[in-house]
Amino acid sequence: MADPPAPRLVLASGSPRRAELLARLRLYPLIRPADVDESATEGEDPVALVTRLAAAKAAASAQAATGWDEVVLAADTVVVLDDVALGKPTDRDDAARMLRALAGRTHRVVTGLAVRSGRTAHHDTVTTEVVFRDLTDTEVAWYLDTGEPHDKAGAYALQGAGAALIATIHGSDTNVIGLPLTETVALLRRVGLDVLTPGRG
Repeated sequence: MADPPAPRLVLASGSPRRAELLARLRLYPLIRPADVDESATEGEDPVALVTRLAAAKAAASAQAATGWDEVVLAADTVVVLDDVALGKPTDRDDAARMLRALAGRTHRVVTGLAVRSGRTAHHDTVTTEVVFRDLTDTEVAWYLDTGEPHDKAGAYALQGAGAALIATIHGSDTNVIGLPLTETVALLRRVGLDVLTPGRG
């Protein structure tokens, strides 16, 4: 008797970077972004924030299921410096401020992960430490001119020219891009979706 088909994987995110990371595993999920309020509550620390938002995104996307057997994957990532979450810069000056604050220092990239299959849900949180090089004003201006910072949390992108700004990384590099692959695979396995099995995905 043939094995039953694997559940359809749904990515509750419109992030092209997350889709590209899953494609490294030969996974091409249905893209179904979740519309949730991403504002932090008063006194909410960054780890609690990404954990809550990932769970909320997974739940919201699952509610839009069309009757197929689905596994919904959601994630939320923040850049944290001095226990303060850095969002996307509002303009060039704001991006420059963030880059100068990060220069020569260690910050954390924290991702909340959530998977949902029916009423079963599992969560995880992954933290990576990133150390920036000291940056000159010329280097900051050069990076701003690449256009990368404007839509990136923390105003940089490891997968792009921003890699030149980084001295060392302690932990998952794919987490810094937006989706820690090792932990994602482990979480999907907890709901019965082994994406590293031949013929799956």
